[in-house]
Parts: sequence; C-alpha cells; structure tokens
Amino acid sequence: MDAPRPRDQRIRDTRARLEHDVDAWFATSGDDGPHLVPLSFLWHDDALLIATEDGSPTARNLQNGGQVRVGIGPTRDVVLVEAAATVLKDLDEATGDAFAGKTGFDPRQLDNYTFYRVVPQEIRAWREVNELAHRLLMRDGRWLVA
Repeated sequence: MDAPRPRDQRIRDTRARLEHDVDAWFATSGDDGPHLVPLSFLWHDDALLIATEDGSPTARNLQNGGQVRVGIGPTRDVVLVEAAATVLKDLDEATGDAFAGKTGFDPRQLDNYTFYRVVPQEIRAWREVNELAHRLLMRDGRWLVA
C-alpha cells in the first residue's frame, strides 16, 4: 500500500479528476426512494454541470430538494461529493459547447432535457484505508488548507 497522500496532493488529484473525468454516479432521493444513475458532467465555475431528461426520477428529485451525492472514480481512488443542485436557466453557448465537446452529448439538441448546476458543499477523497482519517477536502463549499 502506498503512503497516504498529504491533503494538498489529494486536493490537486481531486481537482484533476473533476476537470478530466467525464462520467460519475449521481444519487438522489425523493418520494419514490433513492435513485442512482450514471451521468456525464462538465466541471465549470466550481460546479458540476449535468443534464438529465425532464420527468426522470433524477430530475424530479433535483427539482424537489436538490440534494445529490456524486461518486467519481474507481472504488480505490474515489471522490465523494455532497452537493446542492439547481436548474440552470441560462446556459451560454460557450458552456453548452464545452459540455458537448467533453461529454460527446449535446442535450441542447433535445426538447426534453434540462441542465443543472451541482455545487459541492463537501468533498472527500481517498484511495486506501490509510487515507480515511483525513479524507475531508472541502467543507461548506471551501477547500481545506493543508
């Protein structure tokens, strides 16, 4: 097992994963219980930008409470994000193009998709058990210092 990474390295690694990964697991909950789906995302202005089909359980849950948990990466190099989502009403063309370019999917071409801005409140990251003790990297929307 590798030595645990210091917090500043974990933050750099987490930021790189947010910038470069394309897909993640998004968990929401509502009247019909928990719902977990893989969605593509774009890291933009310190938030995850996602799109999902109107009327889906994910869309209903995001519109009715907005709380979401996001799992990014493999289980032995996970980034876990606790976040609040809001409908993104004004998507500028450059951001929409960036989303489509990164994900290979352009929801703007469909009539029944809505974009959401998912703003992290807490972020945790760890690889092995020796990193569990200091896995909290963001609290109240602010990166922690080393």
